[in-house]
Amino acid sequence: MRPRTWVLLLAALFALMQLATVEGRDTPDSKNYVSYALSLTGADEREAAAATIDHYCAGRAAMAHRAQLVDVVRFHAPDPAPRVLEECREQEWRQVEARLAAGDTGGRTVPFMPERFMRIFEVRPGYPLVLAPFVALLGVTWGVWTAGVLITCAGGVLAYLVLRTLAAPVPLALTGMALYLVLPCGTTAMRPMTEGLMLALTLAALWGCALVLGGTRPRAGLALVGGALFALFTVKHSQALFLGACLAAAGVAVAVRRRWRGTPAGRGPVALAAVGCAGVLGTVLVSRLPDYPSVSESVQDLLTDHFARPDRERPWAEFFQLQGNFWMEWARRQLWEPLFLAALAAGALGARRRPAFGVFLAAAACTGILNQAGHPDINIWGDRLITLAWLLPVLGVPLLLEPVLRRAVVPAQGAPVEPVG
Repeated sequence: MRPRTWVLLLAALFALMQLATVEGRDTPDSKNYVSYALSLTGADEREAAAATIDHYCAGRAAMAHRAQLVDVVRFHAPDPAPRVLEECREQEWRQVEARLAAGDTGGRTVPFMPERFMRIFEVRPGYPLVLAPFVALLGVTWGVWTAGVLITCAGGVLAYLVLRTLAAPVPLALTGMALYLVLPCGTTAMRPMTEGLMLALTLAALWGCALVLGGTRPRAGLALVGGALFALFTVKHSQALFLGACLAAAGVAVAVRRRWRGTPAGRGPVALAAVGCAGVLGTVLVSRLPDYPSVSESVQDLLTDHFARPDRERPWAEFFQLQGNFWMEWARRQLWEPLFLAALAAGALGARRRPAFGVFLAAAACTGILNQAGHPDINIWGDRLITLAWLLPVLGVPLLLEPVLRRAVVPAQGAPVEPVG
């Protein structure tokens, strides 16, 4: 079969697998994005609140039902789903009604939380804009599910395109796509959150880096990197800042290493560094607008449990103390179950086969570390903040396997040896 047929088959297989869990993927923050998307479709505040609460609580009820079926003590008890659904609706409506009655009706999102917390989501229109047409056409449940499948599959296709641009054989490019779908990248991207788009746009930026460094289509590559940074700003502006800074650092590192070895730095790394710096500068300037939450506001949000407690008097001292505690505990857990560390090591070894691109790949993966460092919460929904670091094994492991595949290809007798793909 043609490569594109294999790509479509992998995407279709992934979509079929996701039918096993249509409801129950939401996190508490998902309510904010769904209500934002509903407001973009023309729903008023109460209509958006009703549809969002019904969807969120139906997911909670579905999870309770599935958990009870395998509870060794209560599996024969009555189904808890109706009770969980009713209690969830009552609780959510009580909070929303109180804030609506207090006049908290500004913005695109339904006031599920205090106004200071909701401002964080008001400046993230990117994911709701993508979600809105699916919700309008298919309803909340199937619209959210369909958008998640398409966003996740788009990330897998981008992983394939990056590897093909790096001249990886087709089987290894398909391996990269499969790794993206089965590793935590795919699981996290399916949640109704920003991470799916963040992963896809970061891969789009890496594709642009591969085009620039390969010299095939440098202008298109630079435009792709710039467009990805701009789109990331609308999805989560801190991620645009991290990626721009890391790409700029990678471009400088590659140029300096080449100079150190006595070879020309080349226009590609310098141009990518310039685009990264432009992304950082643009993000910093725009985020200074009054409606954008400051960094100190984000720290207060973390330390006060989303502003449920009084502001901390010494937030930065407490934040850095928490950083030390977090990374010590994180390291202990990783050493206990070192799959993630082993995957990163394998990805780093594979990335060395494309030295210049490998630096940019490692830089993009570092944005996951930075994202997690900005939110040192050890219990935050399955390590979703650090998921971007998984891009290193997604693209690095297929490159690591390249010599194995090439040795496995036995040419016909007397025929010249040609690389696969």
